Amino acid sequence: MANDAVDHGRRRFLTATTAVVGGAGALCAAVPFIKTWEPSARARSAGAPVVADISKIEPGQMVKFQWRGMPVFVVNRTPAQLAALKGVDARLRDPESDNTDQQPAFAKNEFRAQKDKPQWLVVIGLCTHLGCVPQFFGELKPEPFDPNWQGGFYCPCHKSRYDLSGRVFAGVPAPANLKVPPYKFLPDGNHILIGVSPEGAA
Repeated sequence: MANDAVDHGRRRFLTATTAVVGGAGALCAAVPFIKTWEPSARARSAGAPVVADISKIEPGQMVKFQWRGMPVFVVNRTPAQLAALKGVDARLRDPESDNTDQQPAFAKNEFRAQKDKPQWLVVIGLCTHLGCVPQFFGELKPEPFDPNWQGGFYCPCHKSRYDLSGRVFAGVPAPANLKVPPYKFLPDGNHILIGVSPEGAA
């Protein structure tokens, strides 16, 4: 009895299909394994430090990160923005940041920043009134909500305003400045570690 002819095309198709399915299975198995390297959701919500890449934040720009389930605003302030801070002191509720619960000791200054890097503002992006997320208005120009605006944050929920150091204006619903979390610059200068103070204490 003659052997049936081998269908080489069909064999190649089955071999390729098996390889593709096997590769997809290996990838599906690898993804959960790689995910185990990341901090768990429980660890993140409990306050695990977060590395934030600040290398691409342009002068005058704000970028938002997440830490403990909260937005963290990182602003690279320009020299003009830093110079404008003095001009709003008289309009602020706590211009000297005397409420020490709102920032670590290293940020109790006019810029509410580390003294060797005053251009970098790092604040938790939650209004201290009812926890809405304020909007960033960085330009030093009049805005509909403030004809004398010199840059900062505006909460659309109840119209609270903060300057470019996250200091709250007087006469608005928010009772305190935006909170500065603990953070430190990593040795490469392009990243910050949110959740750890410069001294290394969590």
